Amino acid sequence: MKNHYYSETPGTESKRVTWDFSLNGEKFRFTTDAGVFSKKEVDFGSRVLIESFVPPEVHGDYIDVGCGYGPIGLSLARAEKDRIVQMVDINERAIELAKLNADKNKVDNVKIYKSYLFAEVKDQEFAAVITNPPIRAGKTVVHQIFEEAHHKLCVGGELWVVIQKKQGAPSAMDKMEQLFGQVETVAKKKGYYILRAIKV
Repeated sequence: MKNHYYSETPGTESKRVTWDFSLNGEKFRFTTDAGVFSKKEVDFGSRVLIESFVPPEVHGDYIDVGCGYGPIGLSLARAEKDRIVQMVDINERAIELAKLNADKNKVDNVKIYKSYLFAEVKDQEFAAVITNPPIRAGKTVVHQIFEEAHHKLCVGGELWVVIQKKQGAPSAMDKMEQLFGQVETVAKKKGYYILRAIKV
């Protein structure tokens, strides 16, 4: 378990690297490390999620669950400076990097802290929950994110998920429909599904 990106304290030796990347036409500089998800570039699924995301019509903050070193949360925060984007992850190394990357990219409308899913999240009534869920942690964990997201969203708030078809998109859609009453496939690219459900 210690060497998984969803471990609390990755056992792999630290070896930081820094690189530049464009997200939605904005330039970022990210520092990553061994023991975090997709350390060499922003993974394709996260990029499709960022490109597909449409701000919900309701007011309120966002939360990026399983934020890693921060590409999704920081990109959304830069795009919408009037909202706070909370960013949580269980991986201590990822949280340290996300804070570093927020500072490096001068994104200050974020709140970054360690949490196992929503365990340490005190706020309610988010306008959006965004997640590239830790598929390797198992379906139970992924579905728990959906359940807790439904609880934490305001009425009209939206859950946005990226998931590969082969890694459980059909069952994710079933679970989201069960919780929210509906689910929309916003985009499909190279086997990745961008799913959205709205709390009514």
